[in-house]
Amino acid sequence: MIDEKIEKDEVQYDEELLLSLLQNENTDEFRSQFLELHQYDQAQFYEKVGPDIRQVIYHYLSPKEMADVFESLQLDDEDYQSFIDEMESSYAAQMIAEMYTDDAVDVLNELDKDKISHLLKIMNQKSADDIRELLYYEEDTAGSIMTTEYVAIPKNSTVRSAMTIMRNAAPDAETIYYIFVVDDENHLAGVISLRDLIIATEDTLIHDIMNDRVVSVNVTDDQEAVAQIMKDYNFLAVPVINSKEEMLGIITVDDIIDVIDEEASEDYSRLAGVSDMDTFDKNPFSAAKKRLPWLVVLLLLGMLTANLIDVFAVTLEKVVLLAAFIPLIGGTSGNSGTQALAVAVRGIATGDVAEQSKLKLVIREALTGIIMGVICGIVAFAIVYFWKGEPIIGLLVAVAIACSILVATIAGSFIPLLMHRLKIDPAVASGPFITTLNDITSIVIYLGIATLFIEKLM
Repeated sequence: MIDEKIEKDEVQYDEELLLSLLQNENTDEFRSQFLELHQYDQAQFYEKVGPDIRQVIYHYLSPKEMADVFESLQLDDEDYQSFIDEMESSYAAQMIAEMYTDDAVDVLNELDKDKISHLLKIMNQKSADDIRELLYYEEDTAGSIMTTEYVAIPKNSTVRSAMTIMRNAAPDAETIYYIFVVDDENHLAGVISLRDLIIATEDTLIHDIMNDRVVSVNVTDDQEAVAQIMKDYNFLAVPVINSKEEMLGIITVDDIIDVIDEEASEDYSRLAGVSDMDTFDKNPFSAAKKRLPWLVVLLLLGMLTANLIDVFAVTLEKVVLLAAFIPLIGGTSGNSGTQALAVAVRGIATGDVAEQSKLKLVIREALTGIIMGVICGIVAFAIVYFWKGEPIIGLLVAVAIACSILVATIAGSFIPLLMHRLKIDPAVASGPFITTLNDITSIVIYLGIATLFIEKLM
């Protein structure tokens, strides 16, 4: 019974019915069925069908209706160009003009420059000017993700006049849950909730009921910092101002969800040693192109590791058993370094690691490394002793593991903090780099100690 209900709930629309209506050119019934769907389902159907079916859809839906569908699409970046190219230029321009400005800019940023220029030229002047204004801002800043469709009311107005402004502006506004208050020079003066506005008496002055302690972001702020602010304050929207405190727009929570997803994907890509994991590459050559640069760099670093082993060739020739534990020591130190790296990068990303707590983090990770190193060393000694009956080599492996784990945890926490201090994305200190670095240090420690005490081992 439960399985039947789940299966039924997973089908949100009748795909076969919609396709049949399109193929039979039943325009009215298709529009009735399609426009009753949630925008997400509309977008899923539109994206799933082929170019020939989409050409029919363009004839059945107005640019405004198509704009609602396009705003809900979850396409790979490179697919936007092909979808826009399917449309007649005039239709595409009208559709983009009907989208919220921030969404329109997101789409245009995925097109080539000639296409952008052409669409803006044939678009209505007001929409084109609004879009050009946002295109001016640097990518990944507050200005690039804000929308200019918001409701602002003068602080000296009454609730009655504010409600009139609301009724006129609300249809085009992206959200009306927060109403921002400005002075005569468009400086951000305060904010009032829709609830407070509704329950206030009509003759009440806005400046008497507004909250003048407004949290805002600057138009040049990084989008990741904006996301953190909205997360900390649980905002549905945040106002964007310039250096003169003039209000320019707002950033809504739906855009921030996209930012969080984008930043998480970017950080994971770098931690995995891949240049871009935002999209799933069906083309193996494209996938290889993204991964090869990292692998080549890591290969060169790996050659340094191989060269180090060659330096200690004499030691290994005298005690061949030492070679058996190189992967064990390198792997253990690499894993502990990656753990420390993940903790540090996560702390920086969430803001949990403040300026004054960075030293505490490194000290804590060092102490953690000592504890883990001692315990892992004891375990390694026991395994080598009972397995090979070699207490001296067991002690050597134990000391090498303990020292390697300590160095790896310190490096894993310190390197991302240093990069953050240098204004470099900490995720660049990716797992593969930390692992390779720890391979090098662990081999130096292990074989270096073995060389010093070679006479004891023979």
